[in-house]
Amino acid sequence: MTFQQLKYAIEIANWGSINEAAKRLFISQPSLSMAIKELEEELKITIFERTNKGINVSVEGTEFLGYARQVIEQMELLENRYLDAKPSPQHFSVSTQHYAFSVNAFVNLIQNYALEDYEFTLRETKTYEILDDVKNLRSEIGILYLNDFNNKVINKLLKESNLEFTVLFQAQPHVFISAKNPLAKQANVSLDDLDPYPCLSFEQGQYNSFHFSEEILSTLTHKKNIRVSDRATLFNLLIGLNGYTISTGVLSADLNGNNIIAVPLNIDETITVGWISHKNVTLSKLATAYVQELEKVILDYR
Repeated sequence: MTFQQLKYAIEIANWGSINEAAKRLFISQPSLSMAIKELEEELKITIFERTNKGINVSVEGTEFLGYARQVIEQMELLENRYLDAKPSPQHFSVSTQHYAFSVNAFVNLIQNYALEDYEFTLRETKTYEILDDVKNLRSEIGILYLNDFNNKVINKLLKESNLEFTVLFQAQPHVFISAKNPLAKQANVSLDDLDPYPCLSFEQGQYNSFHFSEEILSTLTHKKNIRVSDRATLFNLLIGLNGYTISTGVLSADLNGNNIIAVPLNIDETITVGWISHKNVTLSKLATAYVQELEKVILDYR
């Protein structure tokens, strides 16, 4: 077993693809596949499970990669200290539902740590993909919410994938609307108040289950529905069409300006937002720092 093989395995896990990892490592795909095969045969474990849709990290592979990352981090520290080597780029990835606070924390992480050489990934994506990203170590951290409706299904998936959920904060439901919406001056709004306006939500693609919805009350029917795939489009439609979406009420004026406001929704529900990580993997320093930035941002908002 060599350090090079460890780096190869980590790179494949980061990109979720042997072909993509080979491109990033500037080696041929057959050479990379052979190096991993030899590593698996030597250790007598299967690190990556090959499927028609690509590769997934196995249960054994998850544990192995957790150790491998620690070994590589320590080796890079030694090289940087004693060989005056150029530091390797710092890697960090997070997958999140469409929350402005997760972006704020990401920005703060980069600014506060003054990193000169890094490869970071921030994925605002679908709920199922967040779970899958963290399960297969494409992301160290995932951010999503739980409530009474989705709690049983999401927790079942977390348990099956050996993931754990850590609470960030709890919030009462709010609606995001345009500051010019007729409802903007109300102290709170009801579902009946919202009935004439378009309901905006994030589409969930292939796994379009009510339990994966980013918005609570996903089983309710609305006369006007619009599904979008990104936050910028949703906010433009909130303004352009006087639409609304249901969320936590945590809104960043720094990122979104003052054109969108949060108004409490008069309903007896609680939203619990948290971050998920793999039980078998020790968080990197950057992941730990990101969680700390999340906590700071939430305190600022609240």
